[in-house]
Amino acid sequence: MAWMALVFAGVCEMFGVAMINKLHQDRNWQSLLLLVVGFGASFGFLSYAMETLSMGTAYAIWTGIGASGGALLGMLFYNESKDWKRILFIAMVLGAAVGLKLVG
Repeated sequence: MAWMALVFAGVCEMFGVAMINKLHQDRNWQSLLLLVVGFGASFGFLSYAMETLSMGTAYAIWTGIGASGGALLGMLFYNESKDWKRILFIAMVLGAAVGLKLVG
């Protein structure tokens, strides 16, 4: 259950990052509310996951999902660069998170 909460925390983190971009574009209270809800849910699920999982592993995986997911959202929806080097480094971040799970 903790692993599912951790993955959901990462997805909420990605949502929060997307809402930062939306708030930057729109500057309205709905975007701000969604940003706060996204990051609030992310921290809540991360906190729940850390009751079972080690802090280092949970934080690294949460950060990896958020950072990689944010970069992928940027490439898919905001016309950011899709250079092969960028994709390689995103894969390395995700690979490191999986490696932490395997050795932790």
